[in-house]
Amino acid sequence: MAGERNSNTPAVQGAGKGLDQLKYEIANEIGATLGGDRTSRENGTVGGYMTKRMVQFAEQQLKSGQRI
Repeated sequence: MAGERNSNTPAVQGAGKGLDQLKYEIANEIGATLGGDRTSRENGTVGGYMTKRMVQFAEQQLKSGQRI
């Protein structure tokens, strides 16, 4: 995206592509458009849903006895 100033790096090397894919998948699901011309609230909603989805995934892994 033009003008993007994101300096965050994933905690796991190589996970960036998957996180970007998840971000756009969730934005599409909730009908959000990401970008610098959107409000922090609009872009932040997508981040909140990403966090919720990742926590659910970790809980499923723990429940099934798999290490995360």
